[in-house]
Amino acid sequence: MCRHLGYLGPPVPLERLIFDPPHSLATQAWAPRDMRGGGTINADGFGVGWWPPGASAPVRHRSAMPIWTDASLPSLAAATSSGAILAAVRSATVGLPVVETAAAPFTDGRWLFSHNGVVRGWPSAIAAQARDLPVEDLLTLDAPTDSATLWALVRAKLCTGEPPAKAVAAVVTEVAVAAPGSRLNLLLSDGEQLIATTFGHALSVRPSRDSTLISSEPLDPGPAWQPVPDGHLVVATAGQVEITPL
Repeated sequence: MCRHLGYLGPPVPLERLIFDPPHSLATQAWAPRDMRGGGTINADGFGVGWWPPGASAPVRHRSAMPIWTDASLPSLAAATSSGAILAAVRSATVGLPVVETAAAPFTDGRWLFSHNGVVRGWPSAIAAQARDLPVEDLLTLDAPTDSATLWALVRAKLCTGEPPAKAVAAVVTEVAVAAPGSRLNLLLSDGEQLIATTFGHALSVRPSRDSTLISSEPLDPGPAWQPVPDGHLVVATAGQVEITPL
């Protein structure tokens, strides 16, 4: 599968999420606790995106290599702070390419997007959904993968003005019907809100008075972490979380 996280709140160094906690994202790359049969480690690339203060669009750093092999990332993560962060480590589905452009987060304009899971029977299973996409979107996919296709489907709905939560929920429900057995944990952010789903995989949230942290697996053993039930939609801002059935 993959592991991902999203944060909104007071600015913190990237290392506070990626490296410092006892079960940080970097640790989840080589020692995940809940892969549900989707591989054993997340060594097929990683990415981190963040919104600099006052910026309307995020900055992104991606690689096709395991996160622990990037010698420059620890110093970058220590020197860079943000109040809006989305990061992921990748375990590629068998047969799909291991390239930098296949690693989340995917981006367009102010958005960052990640997918933890697999679309069963891709690409034929969701060919009908992809047929409705603009041809230019299909020709400019970051990579020929199920995750990049999901991002194209979500992005197309966003471009029509559909509210983010509705767009994400619609893609999950449509793909779940077309490709039974898929795992569709999606994570979307524009730097002001986090939209996430649980569909076939785990997710936890840690809200506080002025921040919200969403992660595939809790970063620490603290009691503030709350598991999100399967088949649910999370809509969060800094310090506020709403969880509803899909």
